[in-house]
Amino acid sequence: MPIYEFHCDACERDSEILVRSSEWKGTACPHCGSTRLRKEFSTFAASVPGGAGAGPACTGTPSSCGLCGTGKAHSH
Repeated sequence: MPIYEFHCDACERDSEILVRSSEWKGTACPHCGSTRLRKEFSTFAASVPGGAGAGPACTGTPSSCGLCGTGKAHSH
């Protein structure tokens, strides 16, 4: 079951929601209860034994780490 990122147009907050079906019919925002959610493009992280394939280092420019430049809080 995949976890998707959603943005609520009512409270302007982002949430990760476990989607139990490929035919997602909507769910309520866990913060405000609104059903005005839309799926967001999300990145994923993977770990590989030995550290190979860790991906590019963050340079602070959009798309260098997947979150820089998006306004979403993250750390390195």
